[in-house]
Amino acid sequence: MLDRRLFLSATAAAGAMALARPAAAASAGERFHALMDDFARRDLERQPTTATIMGLDTGARSYLKSRMPDGSLAQTARDAVDIRRRLKALAAIDRAKLQGSDPIFHEILSYGLGIRAEAGKFGYGAGSPSNPYVISQLNGAYGSAPDYLDYAHNLIETAADAEACLARLEAFAVNLDDDSAQVRHDAARGVMAPDFALDKALAQMIPMRDTPAGQAGLVQSLVRRTREKGIAGDWEARATRLYRDKVAPALARQVALVESLRPKAVHDAGVWRLPHGDDYYRLALKSQTTTTMTPQEIHQIGLERVAGYTAEIDAIMRARGMTQGTVGQRLRGMYSDPRFLAPNTAEAKAKLIGDLNHKMQEIQTLLPRYFGVLPKAAVEIRQAPEGNGGGYYNGSLDGSRPGIYYVDLHDTAHVPSWTLPTVTAHEASPGHHLQQALAGQADVPLALKLADFNAYNEGWALYAEQLVDEMGLYENDPFGRIGMLRDAMLRASRLVVDTGMHAMRWSRETAMRYNVDTLGDSEEAAAGAIERYAVWPGQACGYMIGKLKILQLRQRARDALGERFDIKGFHDVVLLSGSMPLAVLEKVVDRWIAQTRG
Repeated sequence: MLDRRLFLSATAAAGAMALARPAAAASAGERFHALMDDFARRDLERQPTTATIMGLDTGARSYLKSRMPDGSLAQTARDAVDIRRRLKALAAIDRAKLQGSDPIFHEILSYGLGIRAEAGKFGYGAGSPSNPYVISQLNGAYGSAPDYLDYAHNLIETAADAEACLARLEAFAVNLDDDSAQVRHDAARGVMAPDFALDKALAQMIPMRDTPAGQAGLVQSLVRRTREKGIAGDWEARATRLYRDKVAPALARQVALVESLRPKAVHDAGVWRLPHGDDYYRLALKSQTTTTMTPQEIHQIGLERVAGYTAEIDAIMRARGMTQGTVGQRLRGMYSDPRFLAPNTAEAKAKLIGDLNHKMQEIQTLLPRYFGVLPKAAVEIRQAPEGNGGGYYNGSLDGSRPGIYYVDLHDTAHVPSWTLPTVTAHEASPGHHLQQALAGQADVPLALKLADFNAYNEGWALYAEQLVDEMGLYENDPFGRIGMLRDAMLRASRLVVDTGMHAMRWSRETAMRYNVDTLGDSEEAAAGAIERYAVWPGQACGYMIGKLKILQLRQRARDALGERFDIKGFHDVVLLSGSMPLAVLEKVVDRWIAQTRG
C-alpha cells in the first residue's frame, strides 16, 4: 500500500536551516513558524515522491516531479546530522513563549524527530525506527518504485510529465544500487531479513530481472499513458533503452547480492536476534504506537480484545443458527460460502463497485450528524488496476482531486461480500479519506500537514469502522457486522502475534497458527500477514492502540461534559489539528474539555 504511511515530519534533509529574519529581531512564534516552513520545504525536497502523491509538485515545486528520494549511505549519514540540527533548533525556541496551538505543534515535531534520532543510533535499517531490513518481500525500491511510478505518478498530461517519468525511471536504477549498498552495510553487522522474507523478495525480483526491457511493466505503463493522452514522442524506445541500460543491470546486481546472502539468512522471525534487538523493538513500538507501553502490556491487551470480539461474533453467529465449530472455523466457512462470493467477471465486479459507492453515499448523508467540518474533496471507489497487489487509498493534500479508494478485485474468490463494507469505511469515509482531507483543509502549517503518525492515522481509520456501526449501517446486515468485528479482531490479534514474534520469540509458524485458529485465515493468508509483521515490527500494533485511545478519550469527554458533550465537536477537535502522537492528542482533547466546561 503506497500510501499514506510517510513520516515526513521526522524525515531529515541536508543543510542548515535558514530563518526568515535574524533571530534577535523575531519573536519565538515567528522563529518557530519560519522553522516549520523550512522543515516542510526540505522534507518535500528529501521526499519528492510524497510531493507527487499529495499533489504538491506543482508551480514552484514542479521540479520535484522528476526526482526520486536519495537512499544512499551518504544521505543516511547526512540525515542523522540534520535530525540533530533540527532538534537543536527546536530546543532553542522557548515553548513557554509560544501561543495558541504552537506549543502543541512544537511537541509534535519534536516527538517525531526524537524517534528518528533514537533510530539512527542502531546503525542499520537506514535509520528507520521500524523497518530494519532495507530489502525484504515488502521493503526496497525494487518493489515500491515500480508501484509508485505506475500508480501514484499517474497524472501524465503533457510531454513534460512524461519526461519527468523518464527521469524517475533512470533514478530508479540509482535507487536499486543505493539499496544494495545499504544491504551490504547492514549484512556486515549481521542484519538481514529472515529466510522466508528473502525467498519472497527473490520470487518478485527474478521475474522482473528476466522480463525483456521492452515488456517491462514500467515501460509499458509509460507507453499506455502517453498513448491515452495523445502525447507525441518516441516514449517506448526511450523508456526501453533506459530500462535495458540502467535499470536491468542494477536489478541483476541486486538479485545476485540477495542470492549470495540467502544461505546466511536465519528462520527466526523476530528482531530480538538483531544487534540490540530488544531495544530496537521497544523503539519500534514507541514509534508506531506513540506510547511507552511494554511488549507485555500490548500482548495482554491483544489477548483481552481478541476474547471480547470472539464472543461478540459468536453471539451473532448463534443467532443465525451458525453453531458448529470454533468461531475461527465458522469464519473460515464464511470465506468460502457461495452466498457471499460474486462471479469473477467484469459485470459482477462492476456491480460490487456500484454497491460500495451506493453504501458510501449512504454514509455521506449521515456524516453531518457526526462531524461539524466535512471534507471539500469528494471520495470515489474504483477497482484497482490490473496487477496491483492490494487495495489502497490515494488523495491530494489540497483537495484538488477527489480521494479514491481502489478496491482489489483481481479475484473475487478472495473478497467475500461481508468483508467489503468495513474495509470501505476504513479506507474512504469516515476513515482515511475523511481524516486526510480534513488534515489538508486544517489551518495548520504545511510541516504539520505532512506529519504522519501511524497510531493516530490507523487508529482513526479503525475507530471509523466502529463508528459506521454506531451510525446504524449494519442494523439490517448481520454479516456485514461480523465483517466489522472480524477486522477489529484481526487488529487485536496483531498485538498478540507482533509482540509474540519480536519480544517473546515466537516462531513464524506459531504466529501463523494463532491467526489460522483465531481468525479463520487460510494458511496462505496467515503466512502473508505474519511475514509482513516480521519485517515491519510494531507497525501492526498502531491500529488497535490508536483506536482504543480515541475511544478512551471520547468516554472521558462524555463523562466530563455530560449533556454538553457533542460528538461533532469531539470529532472535529480530534481531526482538525492533523496527525499527532497519542499523548499529544490526549492533551488536545483535555484542553477542549476544559474549554467546553468553561
